[in-house]
Amino acid sequence: MTTLDRDLVAALRGELASIDPARACDRQAELVGLGPDLRAREPAVARLALRLGLRKASSAAFDWASAREHCRTAYLRGRFLSHGSLSLAAARTHLEFVVPPEQAPVLARWLAEAGMPASWRIRRGRGVVTWKSAEIVGTFLRRIGAGAALLELEARQVARAMRGDLNRALNAESANLQRAVAAAGRQLVAIDRLDADGRLARQPNAVRLIAAARRETPESTFSELAERLVLHRSTVQRALERIERLGLHDDVGVGVRSRRHPGRRAPA
Repeated sequence: MTTLDRDLVAALRGELASIDPARACDRQAELVGLGPDLRAREPAVARLALRLGLRKASSAAFDWASAREHCRTAYLRGRFLSHGSLSLAAARTHLEFVVPPEQAPVLARWLAEAGMPASWRIRRGRGVVTWKSAEIVGTFLRRIGAGAALLELEARQVARAMRGDLNRALNAESANLQRAVAAAGRQLVAIDRLDADGRLARQPNAVRLIAAARRETPESTFSELAERLVLHRSTVQRALERIERLGLHDDVGVGVRSRRHPGRRAPA
């Protein structure tokens, strides 16, 4: 992650750690989520643990089935602060919990029941519960109390997506322009060759008009030439393709239709 991304994640975790649950049951649920073996990396999380009374925490499992929604939210907040990590590397949002292996399927099931399905696996003897969906990660962080930092995170994600879309559009436009310039160059060469050997003068009137217009405005698109000459775009495109084939490939038979007698089959 970039320094800005790391600072944003730290601000988000600090914001969550600053939440003081008002209900005693929520405080207990968050304390269970933090766990008795908490090794806080951030001072804000360590201070939260002390405020909640970590020294009095037990190793009892959280009773998800009978817990109320606000208690579940407090538990998940504690679980994220003690066992969760958020990564924004390469413009991708990735949130995971690293827990004892036997807890991974249980946590994944609880998250699915909360409407936030996650995948889980065992990695180097530890259970890993993962989200790679920015939408679900945003829903989770919002549910456990993230506010200003989450808004900043979402704003950056939108800005990155817009930059990505803009870059793709610019790259596509640049590629189209390069192809159009190359095609116009080939058409001008073909027109010069046909003009030099007299074949251009023998072409239909529409082809000659389009050739003259291409010489006058090499940068024009098919649509612009068609609008200028009051012709269909397809007529302009076919005429220029014909000019390329005649001028660059010496295909003297282009555009000539074979005449067949009624009832006579073409040779196999």
